[in-house]
Amino acid sequence: MAHKKGVGSSKNGRESESKRLGVKLFGGEFAKAGNIIVRQRGTAHHPGENVGIGKDHTIYALIDGIVVFRKTKSNRSYISVKSLIEEPVKEEAPKAKKAAKKVEATVEAPVSEADTPE
Repeated sequence: MAHKKGVGSSKNGRESESKRLGVKLFGGEFAKAGNIIVRQRGTAHHPGENVGIGKDHTIYALIDGIVVFRKTKSNRSYISVKSLIEEPVKEEAPKAKKAAKKVEATVEAPVSEADTPE
């Protein structure tokens, strides 16, 4: 009979904390400037207009607006933020052609030497 207890190793302590990755604001939701839209590893989603990307590939809003997701033909996902303030579209009216200035030649009588005061 053994006089010492066998010491077993603990089977606990291997669980790592979750990284809380994923989409934080979905399409159509309002984002304030600085809000995180997506936390990701690598670029599953690419930055579009008015968003920035951090060194850990976190995509965040640069302006206040509505989050928009879109995919390209190559199935690449882009995230943009559309401004709530509509920028006025400047439609320039067709410019009228300016009439060319007509320079009329005036003919003066030749000055004779007799007419000049000396």
